[in-house]
Order: sequence, then structure tokens, then C-alpha cells
Amino acid sequence: MGIDLIDMGWVILAIAASLVASRVVNLLLTKYVKRLTEKTATTLDDRMLEAIRKPVTAAIILLGTYLALSSLPSFLQFSQPITTGASILGIAVVAYAALRVVDAFLAWYADERAPKNEAMTDLIVVFRRIATAAIIVISAITALSELGVEVTPLIASMGIAGLAVALAFQDTLANFFSGIYLTVDRPIRSGDYIQLEGGYEGHVQKIGWRSTQIRTLANNLVVVPNSKVASSVITNYYAPDKSMGVVIPVSVSYDTDLTRAEKVTIEVAKNVQKMVKGADVKFQPFVRYNSFGDSGIGFSVILRVNEYVDKYLITHEFIKALHKRFMKEKIEIPYPKRDVYLKDGAWKRPRKRS
Repeated sequence: MGIDLIDMGWVILAIAASLVASRVVNLLLTKYVKRLTEKTATTLDDRMLEAIRKPVTAAIILLGTYLALSSLPSFLQFSQPITTGASILGIAVVAYAALRVVDAFLAWYADERAPKNEAMTDLIVVFRRIATAAIIVISAITALSELGVEVTPLIASMGIAGLAVALAFQDTLANFFSGIYLTVDRPIRSGDYIQLEGGYEGHVQKIGWRSTQIRTLANNLVVVPNSKVASSVITNYYAPDKSMGVVIPVSVSYDTDLTRAEKVTIEVAKNVQKMVKGADVKFQPFVRYNSFGDSGIGFSVILRVNEYVDKYLITHEFIKALHKRFMKEKIEIPYPKRDVYLKDGAWKRPRKRS
């Protein structure tokens, strides 16, 4: 049984009508829906609208063509191939739409949510590849199922292969997911000065998908696996802000007038706090006595700096200035010593052996 020319004309007409309908839908999306999305504070809806325009056009054309072919008498003999072909093309359109939506979302997140986060930018590239592979695999399996291929053994084989890969790349996957945690939770950021539980400290140079790079003050680069960083106790000297207190231990002898020593120390600390580069000029230093030591009375001087590395210079200048002032004021800085007192007659010269 052949195909009637009139039915063929109806098919062509249906395809033309579908093209017109897709144009109308695109016009509505562009003219009216886009006006609404432009009024919102985010560009996510604009990107999503742009992402679905082409898939919607393809879906309308596919739907119109399928309805025409499945309803005309001349094509009823091909109903099964037409249905199967339409299903496969529908799966392809859905996959195409999913790829565009995922890509639009990741692009929006990189531009608006993490514009200066290099680690997130690197992870987004990885996420895009993973999402693309997952969508393609799922679409291919669904298409094979529509063609009558038994996909259960294929899915089981893929599961076993995935398990084997996960076991083989256990450390790599642990570092990868730790990198995701560090990027999303953000206990540290690029540029922060941190100290890890193991003793490593320095500025965070980069948080990658496998490792974190730390640049020490000696300008050496320490590369730490993300799993180690995520499981370590981290001291972030830039959180909640960069400014921090500097505690300098000092001691004076027991013969010292503590009130006078405190006054002199605060005068020196205030001068250093105002003059040294990197010091917080608005902060008022203070002193707290805290211990009776073996050689003297201990106290702490609290200063404040703008960031962690500034503490070295302010400590350096304060120790010099305080030592000079204590010498001028005749205030003794004690050092470990031991006084031995002998009672009269308690010591006798040992007799020589004959």
C-alpha cells in the first residue's frame, strides 16, 4: 500500500504549521516572558529562558510532525517505526534541553555566586563534564530501551564497573569530594592565612579539585591533599576578619613596683601601636599580670595588628622599645637564676685522707 500524495501534502502542511507555531511560541517567550525575567534581580531566569528556546522549537516541530504522521491513513502501516522514531527523537530533545539548562545554571553560578572563586570555577568545569556524561548515558540507555534492547545487564555491568573504578580511585575521589566540601562550606578561601593541625601554615594559594596549595612565609609552596585539609583542625587567621590581637609575654623582677611597670609598658605599647606599620592605630593596648614565676612576675601585653603577618614587625619593635625604656627606668627584666644561702658553720672543708 503506497503513500497518498494528499496525505504527504498534509504532512508537509503540518510541518509548516509546526514551524509557524514554534515561531509564535518563541515570539511570546521573547516579547512577554523575557520582559518579566528582566525585572528580577538575578539573571538565572534569563539564562534559563534562553536555554529552553531552541529545545522548545524542536519539541513543537517534532510533536506536529508526529501527530500528522500518526493520524493520516497512509502512514498507519508505519505506526510502530514512527512511534519508536518519535520517542528516540523526543529523548534527544529532552537531553539537549537538559544539557543547555545545566550549562546555563553552572554559567550563572560561576558568574554571580562565585565570580572570584578559582576553586569553584575549576569544579564547575568538572561538574559540567560529569553532568554531560550522565545525561548522555541516561539518554542512550533510554533510547536503547525504546528500541527493544534489554538494558538491565548493561546497567548491572555499569554498576560493577563503577564500583571497581571507585575502589581503584578511592584516594582521588576522597580528595575530590573534600575539594567540593572546602569549596561549598568555605572554611578557608584563596588568600587566607591558615595553620593546619600538622603544623603547616601560610597563605592559601589555590584550592583545586585534588589538593590545596599553601604558600609559606619562606615563599615555599606546600601541596596538601584535600582530604588531609578537610579532616584537619584549621586555624584561619583571616576569619572572621583579618585583624587580630598579639599577646607578648613579659616579666619583671619581684622588687619592681608593678603599678609603675604597668604604666611604663602601656606608654611604650601605645607609642608602638601608633608608629609601626600594620598596627591597628585605633586599638588601646593593655597589660594583664598573670603569674608568679621562678625568677619574676609575668604579665602579658596585648597589641593589635591588621593581619597575621604584621605581628612579627610589631613584636620586634615593641621588644626593642620596651627593653630600652626599662633600662632607662631601671626596671629589671629577670632571667633564670638561683640564690644559694649558707648558714654559719653549715659548710666544712673536707678533711684530706692520710
